[in-house]
Amino acid sequence: MKMEPNYERLMEMSKRVNWRIEDIIGPEKRMDFSKPFLPESFARTGELDFLTAAERLKLNHIRAFGYLGMFELVERCILPVIEDLAPSAPGQDTHRTPALLQFAAEEAKHIELFVRFRQAFTEGFAGECGFIGPADEIGAAVRAHSPLSLAIFVLGIEWATQRHYLDSVHDDDTLDPQFKSLLKHHWMEESQHAKLDALVFFELAARARPDQVEQAVEEFLEIGAFLDGGLAQQTQLDLASLEAAISRTLSERERARFVEVQHQAQRWTFLGSALRNEGFLGAMGKVSPAARARLEQVAPAFC
Repeated sequence: MKMEPNYERLMEMSKRVNWRIEDIIGPEKRMDFSKPFLPESFARTGELDFLTAAERLKLNHIRAFGYLGMFELVERCILPVIEDLAPSAPGQDTHRTPALLQFAAEEAKHIELFVRFRQAFTEGFAGECGFIGPADEIGAAVRAHSPLSLAIFVLGIEWATQRHYLDSVHDDDTLDPQFKSLLKHHWMEESQHAKLDALVFFELAARARPDQVEQAVEEFLEIGAFLDGGLAQQTQLDLASLEAAISRTLSERERARFVEVQHQAQRWTFLGSALRNEGFLGAMGKVSPAARARLEQVAPAFC
């Protein structure tokens, strides 16, 4: 018989899968730049037929650097949200606060993990890669929204992260084992975080009126639109990083095609993979079928 998740059970499961950063990255564990880091479903370099195979590999690595930066950024957005939600009201599950504090501690560990991988990447990649910012301003803009919309945002990110590994990484033997290990270990803890955040989301939604749930969904979409603007900027930074790395300037036609393909690839990686995720949509549908329908309506733009 399948048991429903609760704070005590999820906290114990998280303790069992706990890992250390030193087990994943260090002097003896270096990335192999002769192999791709991201699966093609995220990188979408194959659609850029004006690049050579070597240039597409460079772009895959550049996109991987952006992936590291984006998830470090997102984790920095999420951490204060979880810390704010951790205090429990009288009568709530006594395991709730310890479970959420552990959740927050693991998110802080993930931030450090992505920082360490970005440092290792910089040491191994011939050239500089740009990344959007400042992180504090982006995080403040995201967290300016209501608690329920932020819970939806966190839930979407958590579900997308675990599906990234299961759907696109787990069976891809062409990827660098070290980068694949990063994605695997991130998934191991995020699979528990998705369930924890679902509990918090259901708590907040139970106290909200239908119109407040509807407003929270619209705020969540505002967060998505804001991040999409950042992804458009990141695409331009990736273009500049690629041209510097391959020591040539693309034609205007090639640049336009690059931006078209890569912006959509970024959209799918960080937004569409949440909006198409059945775990995320299922949680939304339990609270409001109309909310799920709204998200399904906008999802095609990000795929």
